[in-house]
Amino acid sequence: MPEPAKRDPQAPKFLDITIKDNNGKVWSTIYAQAKDFSTGSVGYYASDKITNPESAERYQCSLSFTLIGSKPGKES
Repeated sequence: MPEPAKRDPQAPKFLDITIKDNNGKVWSTIYAQAKDFSTGSVGYYASDKITNPESAERYQCSLSFTLIGSKPGKES
């Protein structure tokens, strides 16, 4: 895997992401872990199933955060 063009030395290893509806009711908290992507970029990734607290319907949730300019061979 190629080395990223840059990294953020101040970035934490995990992010806590709270998902709320427009009334502020919490649906879930997802934990995103720092990740080195196969493209060579770096960032965070999380995936989980969350439940609507009103209807009990379940949703698949995937989130990725990529550090801009971290892809090898790209300038920010």
